[in-house]
Amino acid sequence: MCDSCGCGQGEATFDQKVAEVIDSIRPMLQNDGGDIELVGIDEDHTVRVRLQGACRGCPGAAMTLKMGVERVLREKVPGVKEVVAVA
Repeated sequence: MCDSCGCGQGEATFDQKVAEVIDSIRPMLQNDGGDIELVGIDEDHTVRVRLQGACRGCPGAAMTLKMGVERVLREKVPGVKEVVAVA
């Protein structure tokens, strides 16, 4: 049951939580002309994403991925092993 409203919906799955956090990060990347796509989540909880738009090929993309996306995901979704970019 949902703690905030009692709607009867169960707690979100790991994959759903990751997707929600990616969606919350997306507007920040879009403000700079980029975007992010959740490609998949491995069994060991490695999150695979695809950077798009201005983020693709940007010199700061690795920093954005590790210090931004990965940090926020690990903070909000316990168990995330790492975040890796795929082509």
